Amino acid sequence: MNKVAIVTGAGSGIGRACALGLLGEGWQVGLIGRRADALQATAEAAGDAQANALPVPCNVADDGEVAAAFAKVVGKFGRLDLLFNNAGGGLQAKTPDEVGAEEWRQIVDVNLNGAFYCLSQAFKQMRHQQPMGGRIINNGSISAYAPRPGSIAYTATKHAVSGLTKTASLDGRPYDIAVGQIDIGNAASEMTARMVNGVMQADGVVRPEPRMDLQAVVDTLLTMARMPLDANILFTTVMATKMPFVGRG
Repeated sequence: MNKVAIVTGAGSGIGRACALGLLGEGWQVGLIGRRADALQATAEAAGDAQANALPVPCNVADDGEVAAAFAKVVGKFGRLDLLFNNAGGGLQAKTPDEVGAEEWRQIVDVNLNGAFYCLSQAFKQMRHQQPMGGRIINNGSISAYAPRPGSIAYTATKHAVSGLTKTASLDGRPYDIAVGQIDIGNAASEMTARMVNGVMQADGVVRPEPRMDLQAVVDTLLTMARMPLDANILFTTVMATKMPFVGRG
């Protein structure tokens, strides 16, 4: 039986790399993201596996668009075995008093509401399909444990994603739905490019930070995706070895 996955935020960075990793292992993959051209570029980067990729432009902050996107993927491939709930973003570093209500809602809409909408649609499909079950992997962050200065919106949503993971893992038990979380620190992508020149540390000093190759994230995700549904990695952290985390602050 063919394995079917959905990757959100599949147009760039971690999402693109992980989607290509899944396609390389024979998965059929629905590529979800805001930009049709970026999703198409991901599909084309898969080479001979492009036929197994389905680009679906979608704003994950819109529950109606999410429902339609999941229906399109399931309509094409017949079921859903894996969701990599990856879409997300942040703001430039700001103290809480500098974060406007509109900016706050923007981050919450994508990082938390969008993650829930996608998780909910995946859960619904996995619960009712035959054979029943599947795996949901949420992209958390080291900020789900320890914040950076000026990251209140991003950090709050990533703490909340951990709550989604724990509760959905519990709720998924009767339906063979395994839910886990991958917490990533300093993977080399567009989102972390600024770290090469230096980012603010907890002591107020700006320092460059080491990054790791995206392949480390792909390998971790694939390890989780390959597991049978009677086993689950609930939380795992993959990070640049020398980045500040343990003892941060």
